[in-house]
Amino acid sequence: MAARRRNPRLWAALAVTATLAMGALAAPSHADEPAPAAATAGLTDPIPDKPAQSRTGLVLTEYAQFPKSEPVPAPTDPRLMRHARINTINELPDGSGRMATPDLNGTLYLTDPGTADRSTGGTPHPYLDVKAAFPHFFSGRGLGQGFGYAAFHPEFASNGRFYTIHTELASQVPQAPDFKQAGTTTYHGVITEWTADDPKAAVFHGTHREVLRIGFSGQVHGIQQIDFNPTAKPHDKDYGLLYLAVGDGGQGVGNGEPQNMALPHGKLLRIDPAGRDSANGKYGIPADNPFVSEPGALGEIYAVGMRDPHRFSWDTGGSHRMYLGHIGEHAIESVYEVKAGDNFGWSEREGPFLFDKKTTDPCARIKPLPADDDRYGYTYPVAAYDHDPGANWDCRSDVGRAIAGGFVYRGKDAPELRGTYIFGDLVDGRILAADTQDMRRGAGLAPLKSLMLYDGSTGKKVTMRDLAGDQRVDLRFGTDRAGDLYIVSKANGKVWKVTGTRTFADCEVGNTPTTHTTGADNWAPVTPTKWAYTERETVLTEPGVSRPGPRRPFEYAVLTAGPRYSDVTVEAEVRIDTPVDITNRDVIVVWDYNSDTRFQYAHLSSDNSIYPHNGLFTVNDADRLRFDHQWNGTFGAPPAIKDTAWHQVRLTHCADTGETAVYMDGSKTPLITGTDPVFSSGRVGFGSFDNNGRIRNLKVTGTPAGD
Repeated sequence: MAARRRNPRLWAALAVTATLAMGALAAPSHADEPAPAAATAGLTDPIPDKPAQSRTGLVLTEYAQFPKSEPVPAPTDPRLMRHARINTINELPDGSGRMATPDLNGTLYLTDPGTADRSTGGTPHPYLDVKAAFPHFFSGRGLGQGFGYAAFHPEFASNGRFYTIHTELASQVPQAPDFKQAGTTTYHGVITEWTADDPKAAVFHGTHREVLRIGFSGQVHGIQQIDFNPTAKPHDKDYGLLYLAVGDGGQGVGNGEPQNMALPHGKLLRIDPAGRDSANGKYGIPADNPFVSEPGALGEIYAVGMRDPHRFSWDTGGSHRMYLGHIGEHAIESVYEVKAGDNFGWSEREGPFLFDKKTTDPCARIKPLPADDDRYGYTYPVAAYDHDPGANWDCRSDVGRAIAGGFVYRGKDAPELRGTYIFGDLVDGRILAADTQDMRRGAGLAPLKSLMLYDGSTGKKVTMRDLAGDQRVDLRFGTDRAGDLYIVSKANGKVWKVTGTRTFADCEVGNTPTTHTTGADNWAPVTPTKWAYTERETVLTEPGVSRPGPRRPFEYAVLTAGPRYSDVTVEAEVRIDTPVDITNRDVIVVWDYNSDTRFQYAHLSSDNSIYPHNGLFTVNDADRLRFDHQWNGTFGAPPAIKDTAWHQVRLTHCADTGETAVYMDGSKTPLITGTDPVFSSGRVGFGSFDNNGRIRNLKVTGTPAGD
């Protein structure tokens, strides 16, 4: 067990609350933590490094379609109006290959393995109607309400036991919860133990008993997940112990209960469902839990300081580390490596930043850590991303970002991803990844990559929004005992399995070179008087001006030497000569040039915040149309060129698929990617809209058109 890490502020507060038991408790004092200085400005872009675009794409094969379900009562929040509110998919630990899926609206489904290679599953069938078992069950208010999760005991095959979370409306329940927050209790989160008479049966028949009941004052951030450590073996101390991720009840930024050790809210709990030494006599408290001997602290607590601990998992390979995806309040979505006794800091910290909950300016809540931060003993994320709101964000509205915690991939279908923690954003459905070798406590944030997706049935590049058929994906993840990964969407109630990977723009480009790329005889400019040529360079000496016809680059020159290319790689050094005090500076690299109104180009700019800059574009007898994957309506890939230095650029285009990738300065990770197979071949070129620039050491290699 990890050494206990004491937080001086937290333990001082325990002296005040030690004599209080369950019920409404006073929040601990924060007097010894200095208030943020008034002059400290809020961070508008706390994590400037955005996830890099990976060339790796997950091949997703549809695994199962779940039946449509309805919340009870009928919801008023449109975010609850989903096809099926499925929360995960995981394999039963009984060797049967069956996969279990909870639907928040009340049904536990089992899916048989299906195909021999398990790439697709059978038709899901109801195993247990949780809703019908509890007269006060409700799922129609709050994003996490209903039947949230099912965890099967590692010895389910012999003892038939599994555990569930469900919610009940407090006003209808006659009994008091075992624990509750301050204020009026709105709902109860209930942990139930079920014992199947026949663990092999297709439909549950057996008994159940209540294990734990927690009251919440809000309608969100309840008990998000329960699970057993799949890496624990018989006779390990962790074997058969149940972990519970308990949220803060959605009590807002001033909620001190995640730091109150007398309450379970905003904590990760660890209990022994086979024991009976808890206060309610229905479960046990493991003797090696980190706070068992602390006066006034709940012995059930394993880690503290959480707002919305969404999902946790263990790496089934490597060092078996535990990771937790944590949904932030204002700006930060975090992944933590969890050890016993950790304090993640909420609501004094959000991710690796100070959270100023006292400020009246909602734009100034995220601030740098204080100089003496070490003395508080907080644990910070090993990976994180921020919300990246648009320039006109008012700091009060919901940007629409929330982490969906995932798994370390240890499967067989995508061996190059082994050791990679794969997670995503549950709203927009982006799939993100971090190498576990980079995810080290105390070592800063691991670099993130954004993974591409391919539809296994069509081979086409897609997004989760495409597959889910909705802008709100409601993304979740699941895994099987072999470590393979499953992607879940509530939007259309489907599950996909990762059945392989593809590499973007990985065609056999060809090796036919164009050797003559300098001198006026080898170039055809729009305006010849604006160009100059040296032994190594082709120079745009004057800015271009807008011309009649479709909106397109103002001034460029086409390389007339060599053949027209289908598949092609363009390598060169480029420079923007326009001074850096001029905004929106750019140069362009052209490919598939067929005419002045039919070509494609990569726009390399010092700005990435407006539509026509720093992306990939097609001009097809109409105004240029952006088609790169990085543009999200607010910003695109990081600016390609921000100075007047030379920069290496490499562009690879695959004609059959239309996949194009742009790399800068020797990076193996593309800066910009896009897919548009509009033209089958063409010539390359160089230019700008309205700036000066130059190109040198140009190399063009590929497959001549018609070969």
